[in-house]
Amino acid sequence: MPVFLLDDNEVDFPPVELARPDGLLAVGGDLSVKRLLKAYKTGIFPWFNQGEPILWWSPNPRMVLFPQELHISKRLQRTIRQNKFRITCNVAFRQVMELCALVRLEKGETTWINQQMLDAYCKLHELGYCYSVEAWQGDYLAGGLYGVLLGSVFFGESMFARVKEASKVAFVHMVQAFYQRGLMLIDCQVETSHLRRFGAKPIPRILFNQLLHKWTKEEIKKVDPGPLPID
Repeated sequence: MPVFLLDDNEVDFPPVELARPDGLLAVGGDLSVKRLLKAYKTGIFPWFNQGEPILWWSPNPRMVLFPQELHISKRLQRTIRQNKFRITCNVAFRQVMELCALVRLEKGETTWINQQMLDAYCKLHELGYCYSVEAWQGDYLAGGLYGVLLGSVFFGESMFARVKEASKVAFVHMVQAFYQRGLMLIDCQVETSHLRRFGAKPIPRILFNQLLHKWTKEEIKKVDPGPLPID
């Protein structure tokens, strides 16, 4: 299958059905707000390493979590009940992104969260399209996650933990709190055993895009910056 070269001036993407078996659809373009929003609404996301051109992906199948199917292990339930972490929303977005990258690098892994990605997603955050959820111990940012929120769909991007289970606790609070405000779907992009343990499952790309077409038009109730309560 061909990989499409994007025009710098046009934000349209080729049909996702034309993606390669590994999910790669296109290369090039930019990370403008208009292009990123178009991408997410059509089931496409950017993922590329430092020094590479921008690569655009649409995997098939797509790993998703329906919030009502969230599974919380007994061990994690105990950790949550112990109130080890204070959970907030949109208090430290840039720091969360930076730590998602740093923690990976400290483990000897590569990261796609370069300066170009950081600037682009911080701009989305400023415009109200990107959210972070943080887990704190005092003033120490112990873990967190970030993603794109369009309508009632949350597109998970990355998470990190500097304290054991911090990111997991933040994730559970995010799912439950956002679900109570109307969240319908969480995009997990690709399959991992970690996400499967939370109840995520693969669905066909065609179904995923049908759900996007419906649910990116349905807004959830506003989630204010600050402590993230579960009603």
